[in-house]
Amino acid sequence: MEKHELKVQKIKEGTVIDHIPAGHALSVLKILGITGREGFIVTIACNVPSKKYGKKDIVKIEGKELKVEEVNKIALIAPTATINIIKNYNVVEKYKISVPKEIVNILKCTNPSCITRSEREPITSKFKVISEKPVRLRCVFCNNILELEDIEKQVSEKY
Repeated sequence: MEKHELKVQKIKEGTVIDHIPAGHALSVLKILGITGREGFIVTIACNVPSKKYGKKDIVKIEGKELKVEEVNKIALIAPTATINIIKNYNVVEKYKISVPKEIVNILKCTNPSCITRSEREPITSKFKVISEKPVRLRCVFCNNILELEDIEKQVSEKY
């Protein structure tokens, strides 16, 4: 019987982002500003089998540890993801991403009449999370709802 295995090289130091929803690995790289020209060794696995989710994506980045702000942005498009911090080829820390209760100054309200869109008003955008799976946000100023599609578009465009 033939055994099928996913063979991906271990990284010595860095971050593995696992359980990314299938098809979202490239968006995660955009959020992190990784184009491939920075010198990091990056491994991307898309649509690999997952017992829990059916399919998932995985991103491994040699030599990079994520900042809290980066993790919060990833949570917006990949709330099921887990972060593994790797040191000397071993996982030294593992945690599940959680969507913050408030999203501040990361996204813009899509309502053109919202006060946060006015150039004359120096107001920072702020959203309350009303759903985590899928992620849905409500602007605290005008109550406009941002759906996952709006969030993905903004996060991808920004980087």
